Amino acid sequence: MGRRRKERISLEKVEILDIGSEGKAVAKVDDMVIFVRNAVPGDIADLRVTKKKKSFMEAEPTNFHKLSEKRVEPFCDHFGLCGGCKWQMLDYQDQVAYKQKQVMDQLERIAKVELPECKTILPSENTQYYRNKLEFTFSTKRWLTGNELEEENPENTALGFHLPGKWNRILSIDHCYLQGGPSNDIRLKTLEFARANDLTFYDQVEQTGFMRNLIIRSAVTGDLMVIVQFAEHGEENIKLVMEFLKNEFPEITSLMYVVNTKGNDTFGDLDVQCYHGEPYITEEMEGLKFRVGPKSFYQTNSEQAYELYKATRELAGLTGEERVYDLYTGTGTIAQFVAKQAKEVIGIEYVEAAIEDAKKNASLNGIENTKFFAGDMKDILTRDFIAEHGAPDVIITDPPRAGMHEDVVKQIMAVEPKKVVYVSCNPATQARDINWMDSKYKVVEIQPVDMFPHTHHVENIVLLERR
Repeated sequence: MGRRRKERISLEKVEILDIGSEGKAVAKVDDMVIFVRNAVPGDIADLRVTKKKKSFMEAEPTNFHKLSEKRVEPFCDHFGLCGGCKWQMLDYQDQVAYKQKQVMDQLERIAKVELPECKTILPSENTQYYRNKLEFTFSTKRWLTGNELEEENPENTALGFHLPGKWNRILSIDHCYLQGGPSNDIRLKTLEFARANDLTFYDQVEQTGFMRNLIIRSAVTGDLMVIVQFAEHGEENIKLVMEFLKNEFPEITSLMYVVNTKGNDTFGDLDVQCYHGEPYITEEMEGLKFRVGPKSFYQTNSEQAYELYKATRELAGLTGEERVYDLYTGTGTIAQFVAKQAKEVIGIEYVEAAIEDAKKNASLNGIENTKFFAGDMKDILTRDFIAEHGAPDVIITDPPRAGMHEDVVKQIMAVEPKKVVYVSCNPATQARDINWMDSKYKVVEIQPVDMFPHTHHVENIVLLERR
């Protein structure tokens, strides 16, 4: 006997009320919460339920009876298919308002502590072409749209982004509004060149093919890095591609490649070859220079990173007498940004290569009051380490999305610095950590920062002071 098909639930003329976590719109029907994709508060739509649980449902619109006044016309032809810029249909002023509301909702619901009034979110001056890094994937499985589905022999090779929910399907991108400069031209001409020269494209299922990934990184200084990932060895074809890029785009200051035969696209454990130019690009902020290598992390919105760091430094309120610990320091950008206002800054980061970059950048900038250490945060930040290097007056922490390890929070509580400035890309885990610290620290300032326009992602800075 065959499996019984579940009956699809349809809901008519449902009003969209709000926006919740992860950027999904929220509606209610008979006290049941419904999370709706591709909708805006104020829309009235018929919904098709895609998932049903005891306490909530997920749905997508099938027909709109009324469009919200908050809606604007999306600017990108790929909107609705591409996984980026999902809030294009929402006016930017409303985007930042909902992001600020999201921050406060999560702090109130998860942290459950007394909170001050939230400062107005810092919007991004540029809402298009604001990213300094994009990664594109070559594929033999291009997502076909519209009339292409009826073509007898459609072009199946692609260079673009993964389609949401379909890891092995790539949407070829005609024009991307995320990265400026020659980014679009480099992508399109590389695609054309690979097709014209019969270079094989990567098959994500079979894990075969030659052309795998194209990464483009830019800097405010005008430096430009291009990294090509090849999935097979082959000196002749590698040279063919790299010579094309070198000659076609003389503005590339760092041209690199990596041969990656692994089952995933990460290359942190692989050797990256510098084919032409320097093995890094240089970012600049307040006269400080930061060398960014192919494996280095740097905030992907350079101009808004400056606003984030300025707000962090302001909340720290340094006078020049403080010893600062910068946890999860990465390549030491925040550490060096605040070093002039501190007596000493000690940066800790688990990625050893990043710490080497931090040391080189400090030397490049002539900064002598910083020290950097590599290792797992919970293993390094111990009583012995603090006894050797001195207790911090201020801790700045900028952990990954998962937040801080509970052992790290306990050690901060034991050390009892006067202030903790907590920078987070995930207000939910930030709120959890604040809850853990509530017995000794109170929240005195909250400053959201929008780093990623047209997405639901938001950065948040919280200043905690010792009770």
